[in-house]
Amino acid sequence: MITVDMTAVLSFLAAGDYTIAREVIQRGFAALFFIAFLSAWNQFPALLGEHGLTPAPRFIAATTSAQAPSLFRWKRFAYTDRRLRIVCGVGMLAAMTVVIGLPQAGPAWTTIPVFGLMWWLYFSISSIGQRFYGFGWESLLLEAGFLIGFLGSHEVAPSLLMILFLRWFVVRIEFGAGMIKMRGDSSWRDLTAMDYHHQTQPMPGPLSRRAHLMPGWWHRGETLGSHVVQLIAPWLLFLPQPIASFAAAAIIITQLALVITGNYAWLNWATILLAFAGISDSFLAWIVGGPWPGWGWPIGSLAEVAGSSTSNAEFGSANVLPLWWAILIAVFVIWQCVLNVPALRNLFSSRQKMNASFNRWGLGNAYGAFGSMTEFRDEIIIEGTLDPNATMDSGEWRPYVFKGKPGDVHRRSPIVAPYHLRLDWLMWFAALGDYRQSWFYALLERIGNGDSQIRTQLGPDPFDGQAPALLRVRVFTYRYATGQERRRAREEGQPRPWWVRSKPRTMVEPTDLRDG
Repeated sequence: MITVDMTAVLSFLAAGDYTIAREVIQRGFAALFFIAFLSAWNQFPALLGEHGLTPAPRFIAATTSAQAPSLFRWKRFAYTDRRLRIVCGVGMLAAMTVVIGLPQAGPAWTTIPVFGLMWWLYFSISSIGQRFYGFGWESLLLEAGFLIGFLGSHEVAPSLLMILFLRWFVVRIEFGAGMIKMRGDSSWRDLTAMDYHHQTQPMPGPLSRRAHLMPGWWHRGETLGSHVVQLIAPWLLFLPQPIASFAAAAIIITQLALVITGNYAWLNWATILLAFAGISDSFLAWIVGGPWPGWGWPIGSLAEVAGSSTSNAEFGSANVLPLWWAILIAVFVIWQCVLNVPALRNLFSSRQKMNASFNRWGLGNAYGAFGSMTEFRDEIIIEGTLDPNATMDSGEWRPYVFKGKPGDVHRRSPIVAPYHLRLDWLMWFAALGDYRQSWFYALLERIGNGDSQIRTQLGPDPFDGQAPALLRVRVFTYRYATGQERRRAREEGQPRPWWVRSKPRTMVEPTDLRDG
């Protein structure tokens, strides 16, 4: 007769060497949720509110709960800008409780409802966010938020099943992005993609110009390195330690490189946090200076190394999971594995989808980015004048400056991420030809009318709140100024350019968009 040693099974399912990873993941994603709710507080009313560019109440009325589930469909909580901010406030408060560690100090299950609340509140916002919320990092944040509450509080060790499932999550993100690149654009296959990326990416950062001006061999190495990390490293997460930790570290390092050379909202930070599921406490201890792998953290610090004979009461047992908790996590992970089947098929499909959801709740998604590489950068420049008699070739025209996207050729690209400037991002897509949408024409009308709400989404107002008499829209091709061009400008006593623009084209002739 076969007998099962439950203590041995429960001990095997306890990933006691990943308590630091749990802390980083839970607190880190709570911080990202806080930023996401803050972004919605600041931007949603102007872009999607009652008087927004594409009003959410209109969208809710035109769709069903099956198409876009949301708290705001409840008749007693129908959308208003005030209720939107109530939801954001509650979400930020919940996020802060996790950042400071309150739910983690309770029973094993207390992290689940807190992360569940953040997930549902932000899902209710995102599902009615239309084009302004159509980014892969929205679904990434939501899916991760739904999962990581099941890492539990300090009362229990992290579950090995959850740690492995989060590593699979990293595979979907990184390997999916790598395969999208290999299938989507020949520049990734011939290693020339990074010749363009830093200059043409949606929202460059202050180091993007320097990265772009690196020599060709450097860019070949960047592209090849991206392939190695995205196509190989994620699978190494399932190998024994310390190989898994080294693979996770490689992913984290490449994501940090993207952080310092671009602004991708919280995409890179979310990937970094999930990659911590591959890094053990023992590995971190070894990096700090102890021998691999048996160097323990002191009592009262973040965690203990698995196998230590001492027990940290603050962070629970590192040896055995409670039976009820192990069963709950096993059922949850099996359910999630079923939901992940379409995503698994998608990874190996010749018609791979990018940033796709396969169910109404956005669980088990497909991820990926930059399946095609743009080689030139066009920017839409909106300009106004107070002179009603101005023409395309005469009059004093002043540009409307956006907070993050390139415009003024002398302005250094700012650091924005992990905050997300939604309007700036859509302006990048508009310059690629995605301007034939209602939000863009509504934007021009609001700017033309001097709308105070939409001005909060832009930089300094060139007319101090006054509506322009005429509005025009031009498109320019932008490239980074070379070092020689900047030196020449300095020698001539001129402001040093960050960008050089050329090939002006007219998108909208001078038009009076004022009401009446």
